[in-house]
Order: sequence, then C-alpha cells, then structure tokens
Amino acid sequence: MNTVLAAFVAAASCAGMAQAQTGMQASLPVPVLSLDQAVEAAGGAAPAAQAATSAIAAARAERIVAGLRPNPIAQGQVENIAGTGPYSGLESAETTVGVAIPIELGGKRGARVAVANAQISRAQLHAAIVAADVRLQVTQLYVEAIAAERRLSTARDQVRIASDALRVASVRVQAGRASPLEEQRANVAKVNADANAERTARLAEAARANLARRIGVPITGALDVALLDRLPAAIIGPTAMVDAAGTLALAAADADLAIADAGVRLARANRVPDLNVGPALRRFEATNDTAAVFSVSIPIPIFNNGRAVVAQAHAQRTQAEALRRVTALDVEQAITDAQAEAANAAITARAAAGPALAAAQEAARIARIGYREGKFGQLDLLDAERTLAETRLAAIDALANYQNAQARLGRLTAPVSMPTTGGNQ
Repeated sequence: MNTVLAAFVAAASCAGMAQAQTGMQASLPVPVLSLDQAVEAAGGAAPAAQAATSAIAAARAERIVAGLRPNPIAQGQVENIAGTGPYSGLESAETTVGVAIPIELGGKRGARVAVANAQISRAQLHAAIVAADVRLQVTQLYVEAIAAERRLSTARDQVRIASDALRVASVRVQAGRASPLEEQRANVAKVNADANAERTARLAEAARANLARRIGVPITGALDVALLDRLPAAIIGPTAMVDAAGTLALAAADADLAIADAGVRLARANRVPDLNVGPALRRFEATNDTAAVFSVSIPIPIFNNGRAVVAQAHAQRTQAEALRRVTALDVEQAITDAQAEAANAAITARAAAGPALAAAQEAARIARIGYREGKFGQLDLLDAERTLAETRLAAIDALANYQNAQARLGRLTAPVSMPTTGGNQ
C-alpha cells in the first residue's frame, strides 16, 4: 500500500513539474522579427547586393590596372643573313638583342587612375542605391505581411460575429420571434465569413512566404504588427520646397559627371605621343665584335591625332551634365509628390483608424444589442456589420498606404553615406 501511495505521489509530482514547464514555455515571449532585422537579413541575401559588391571589387581591380606602367618589349633582329657576294651566308650576320621601354607622356597614367577612381565611387554609390532599394522592397513586403495578418484577424473576428448572429437568429426562430428567413440569412453570412477567412489566411501565408523569400530566412516568429499603427503625432502641413542635393539619385548623376570629366582629361592626355627608348647589343658574326645600340622611337600623329576622341569625350561630358540637371528636377518632383502622398495617406489613415472606425464599431454594437432585444431588424444588423468590416479593412489599407508612402519618401531622400576613394596619381 505504501509503495502504491509513493508511486502515486511521484507521478503527481512529475505531472506537476511537466505542467509547470509547459506553462513556463507558454509564458515565454514569442520572438518578433522587426523591420530592421528583416532589412539586415535581406541585405546579405539579396542577389543585387552581391552583384553590387562584385562590381566594387571589379572597379578596384581596374584601379590597380590603371596605375600600372606599360610593360617593356623584348626585341631581337638578325641582319645580313641572305644575299649575294659576302652576304650569301651567315659570315656577315649582325644580331641585335635589346629592350624597348615605353615612356608615357602627357599624364596618361594619372588620367587613367582618375577615371578608375571615379568608377569606384560610382560603383560604391550603386551599392548604396541597391541597399536603399532592398530596404524599400523589404519594407513594402513587411507592411503587406503585417497588413495581411491584420486583415486575417479582422476576417476571423467577422467569423465570430457571424457565428454569434447565427446563434441569436436560431434562438429567435425557435422562440417564434422571427421567421426562418432570418436564420437562413445569418447562415449565409456565416458561410461567406468562413470563405473570406480562408481566402484571407491564404493571402497572409503568401505574404509571409514572399517576405521570407526576399530576406532569405524562414519566418518562424511573429511580426511587428504594431508598426502599422505608427502615425505622425502632429498634423502634416503643406510640403516645403525640396532640394535634391545630398540624395543618392543626384549623387549617382554627379558620379557619372565626374567619370565624364575624367574621360575628357584622359582623352587629352592620349593625344600626346609616347616614347619608346631602349638599349640593345649588336654582335658582328664576321669579327665576333659587340657594339651597343640605343634606340628612340615616337609615333607621328598624322592620321589619328586624337581630336575626334577629345570631341567625343566633351560631348559625353555635356550629356552627363544635362542628365544631371534632368535628374535633379526629376528627384525634386518625385520628393514633392511623395511628401504630398505621405501627408494625404496620414490624414486618411488617421480618419479611417480613428473617428470613422470608432463610429462604425459603436453602430455595430448598438445594432447587435438592439437585434438581440428585438428592437432592430436583421437587415439593420447585417448592414451595420458590413459597414464595420468595410471600415476596418479601409483603415488597414490606409495605414498600409501610409507606411508604404513613408518608405518611398525615405528611399527618395536617402542621404549619401559612403567612403571616399583616393588613389595615387
């Protein structure tokens, strides 16, 4: 008997410990994947970011190549090995072996290095632009995922409301206070709510899958759903005049102009002919004597004097300068439109998620109470519930539109933050 009692006490203790551990596990907070964490994860997994990093490495390698001097040229020459008289054999052969060393004039090496440095800066800017684009894409997918979860919560709440309405309608019909038609209407509303919840759940799963695919890691925890409700505290006033200076888009145009400037300098430097100088040794077969030879050569720019290349470089520089002005106008216009869009989205979201939603919720609450007490008809209840569902969805869409508008505005006004590239001239 004592053995059985001891075993029962031990089993009860183990069960209590297991329940305590289960309770502790259930009480542990669910890890939340924040937007910043999602952006950080996507930065390392984005193919575009990897391509931009490779482009920077290629530009740096090109900078090393641009700073190298021309290779010397080994030369060999044999004279007087065939002819008549004393030159019929190899007795009069003269063999010359030497090295020709190219000497660049006009600052070609420094001009090449300047072009390579400008291209490195452009590649780094492109990497920063890609990072900003990745952040925008991840933000939009994140907002869509949390909005889909909010819609799913709304759809499930509508299922609960429809179930309650069906139960009330069944009670009223059984009590003889309503016709069976009301129960059928409530049943139809319940079926439609179930179908809508199933569709919304599938869309929510797709949104999470798209976000997980973009960031490169599976999403096992929760998302920061509260991000959707973050609105500016103050009322946004009229948009002020904007300046595109300091933005990534205009910095890219400036980098293209810097490359064109360096190209003009390189084209001018290439007009200066280079020298080829080098010592050599000449051996006379007939006397077995050796003599030193020093050669100097320079090309004569008769057919191609480099003027066409310089003209082309100037035209490309003029084109880059014009495109830079166009980019400044486009960026300023886009920022102005994005500011207005964000301000309007904030006003719409504040109204939809505030007074309009509160009024719809109160109307639905009154309609439910009145329907249960027989003061309102079923059509009044269905209309109030439909209005509430539409208002809640409109509020979710308005909040998502504001967050997306803010993300687009942040992308347009993203500042330039990148190291400068120097090099030996």
